Amino acid sequence: MKRNIKRTPVLSENFYSIMLVMKGREEVSVNERSAIVGTGNAVCGIPGEIWKFNKDSKLEGYNLIFEEEFLLSFFNDPHFLCKLPYLHPNRLSPVLFLPEDLQRRIHGLYEQMRHEIATSGKEKDQHILRAMLYETLMLLKRAEQAETRIASNPMAANRYIESFVKLANADFATQHGIEYYADKLCITPNYLNKIVRQSLGTSPKSYIADRIIQETKRLLRYTDSTVTEIADRLCFESASYFIRYFRKQAGCTPRQFREQTE
Repeated sequence: MKRNIKRTPVLSENFYSIMLVMKGREEVSVNERSAIVGTGNAVCGIPGEIWKFNKDSKLEGYNLIFEEEFLLSFFNDPHFLCKLPYLHPNRLSPVLFLPEDLQRRIHGLYEQMRHEIATSGKEKDQHILRAMLYETLMLLKRAEQAETRIASNPMAANRYIESFVKLANADFATQHGIEYYADKLCITPNYLNKIVRQSLGTSPKSYIADRIIQETKRLLRYTDSTVTEIADRLCFESASYFIRYFRKQAGCTPRQFREQTE
């Protein structure tokens, strides 16, 4: 996909896709909803959605694409795909977090499908491919329904997510650690990390970092505040640490960003 992404980082397709990320970590947007995806994530796309990647994407992995007719020509149920929550248009997030065992199994299926297509040519068996696709979809459903997912108690988890987002938007400038937010919500940091990953497709730490970078860019673009003043405002221990933090997250120094936007 990288050649196509480099040419057209914003795209829309007419088929279903399941992108299995094996390496890398960066932002991907689906229908203007952004998420940080990385190793162990599956990004599930449905026909008509608008995807946006970084033009120079460093993500590595596999992308499985298929048309609805490929499955429906075999199944009697015309609503089969609609019954998979992660492929529903109103799903909470297009990103699934895969436990290591499921990631290995799905990775193996991707390799088998690729081998079947590459080596069989015109003689490739559609039934074998369809069976492997079906197994992949069922494993993804298992991941979504696992005890580690918010599906076990969606109402309670959603309340925590809403409270976390509200707290993070209010306090990100002064509170950078997830322990603060977990304490405020009266849950453990591990549970907060789990439900945020499952719901938002990113970690609490990354969500807070994203808010910090957004605010930094706003201050650099629209104010005359110095880098040191911004570092103090965002409660960093030193300007040098703040510069390293910004460069790691944004790919450039605060000064370079300001110069680029002038």
